[in-house]
Amino acid sequence: MRNTMKLTIATLAGAAALSLAVPAVAKTQVAVGVTETVSSYNPHGDSISMGYGIWCQVYGCLGTYDFKTGNYVGMLAERWTIDKDDPNIWTFYLRKGMKRHNDGKELTSADVVHSINRMANDPQTRQKQNVRHVKEAVAVDKYTVKIVTKQPTAPLLEFIFDRVMITGKDLFDKHGAKTADRNYPWGWGPYKLKEIMIGQRIVLEKDASHPDAKKENPDILMFRVMREAEQRVTALLNREVQIAQFIPPHLAVRIEKAPNADIVPTSSVELMFLAMSPKTKPYDNPVLRKAICHAINRDAIIKAVLNDQAERLDGPIGPGQYGYDPKAAAEMKVEYDPAKAKAMLEKAGLTGTEVELSTPVGRYVNDKQVTESMIPMLNAVGLKAKLKTPEWPTLWANVQKGRVPFYFMGRGSVVDPSPAFAQYFETGGSPRIGISDPAIDAALQKERATFDPDARKKAINDAFRLIVEKQPACFMWRHKLLYGQAKSVDYTPTPSGRIFGVEIAVK
Repeated sequence: MRNTMKLTIATLAGAAALSLAVPAVAKTQVAVGVTETVSSYNPHGDSISMGYGIWCQVYGCLGTYDFKTGNYVGMLAERWTIDKDDPNIWTFYLRKGMKRHNDGKELTSADVVHSINRMANDPQTRQKQNVRHVKEAVAVDKYTVKIVTKQPTAPLLEFIFDRVMITGKDLFDKHGAKTADRNYPWGWGPYKLKEIMIGQRIVLEKDASHPDAKKENPDILMFRVMREAEQRVTALLNREVQIAQFIPPHLAVRIEKAPNADIVPTSSVELMFLAMSPKTKPYDNPVLRKAICHAINRDAIIKAVLNDQAERLDGPIGPGQYGYDPKAAAEMKVEYDPAKAKAMLEKAGLTGTEVELSTPVGRYVNDKQVTESMIPMLNAVGLKAKLKTPEWPTLWANVQKGRVPFYFMGRGSVVDPSPAFAQYFETGGSPRIGISDPAIDAALQKERATFDPDARKKAINDAFRLIVEKQPACFMWRHKLLYGQAKSVDYTPTPSGRIFGVEIAVK
């Protein structure tokens, strides 16, 4: 014991002398106040926009959508092609020399094939819908992957880019999913997973050797769960966080007056909607669903509750999203008409029907206030409406399992609408709404199989018309998002809400 103690003291003394001789370089850190979090170590165990962003920069993804250029760009894939004779065959060519964290193993096509198959078959997967159109994935050689789709799928990149997390086949085979995810979360992204405290924070550390990592990017990137807007604003002004998501308009003035922070606005491609499950009474009645949509005064809510920091949706999507057609959107607009809603309910014998609207609290800008304002609107047309405010983890878990028949929610990262609308409105997509309609299914399948851009945009709007006609959802608005940002960082928020460390510069 004495010898061991002497060795320890000598070692510490030597380390102290070394530290005096060579000053340690302080690590830069950026903390982000966010409103949602991952619920497990499994990168396929959630289906949330922020989760995709976190795991994508840890494990690595094939590619992503670049809002600056309006194009899909490669991450682990350097390029891709579609077979000119068979549109079901896509070929992806991987970047060579990509080294994994901790052990330096090179990325290979076997890892990509494994990850696609795992996304489909993992018992905990919440992302099966992203690869449901893939018939098979084949390793052609060490750096080439062939993906064969079941039917021609024009928006394939939107389904698999920054959604399929590339986990190591060797670690999975050796340790199994649970142990590999928890003890060996090694990947090919520019950041390494340092810590997860479910419901509290996720901490990432930059891999300085990664080819995409830059000196000015933060060494430590921390996501702190802060669902209360006041908490995020206070933390920003106290320098506890450097980026604060989703600042409500009424709190923006505090940041604008602060000497150490700015308000940074961005548009959003997240669709806010009311979902109604046709598989559950009384929402199985289309008259009730249509009446609810006519009862909601979206313009009044946007003006009074959101302080005009939102853009009303007439059709299911808005300007800038693939397939948007202003003429088609105007034709699909569901007008605010409480008299019509009341008459519809009376004629169908639905006056007095009890409905319970579930809402997140603190997940979206003024979400509780928004839904509180909807309750008297629903009551005014003859319904007996009640608001439910479960905790976000409970609500989200039950929505994913199809256990919430009537709820307010957002669907994020809708650039090309195919994945989102297949997920929510196509038979077998997910149980979140649970509609099963052959006409909608056929229309969604047709738009995916159409590669000509003009023809495909028309097909998308044909599918939209059917969805609006059946009304399993009332499409509300897209937020104009406000971020609070310390003057010590340079960052441009994206409409998708994903936050990548390689896009942040510490000044």
